[in-house]
Amino acid sequence: MRSRGSVLLLLAVSGILVMSSCSKKYICQCKIQYSGVPGLPDSSVKEFDIYNSKSAAESLCKEESYENTDPATGIKVKETCVLY
Repeated sequence: MRSRGSVLLLLAVSGILVMSSCSKKYICQCKIQYSGVPGLPDSSVKEFDIYNSKSAAESLCKEESYENTDPATGIKVKETCVLY
């Protein structure tokens, strides 16, 4: 009986370690650049945490990147995000 309990405990601990090792904390850093009109602010940076596998975190981070131009003002905003 004791042997079976030890094996189950070992399996449970191993399962927890395997599951937790797949999901880690990554930082997504996005550089925001403005252009098109004089006097716009310098580029800025925003960061946020992603808790996931590396490939999923990379995908989620890259999805945050975008580029847009306001037709009324001509202001262009480009946000480029990279996973760290």
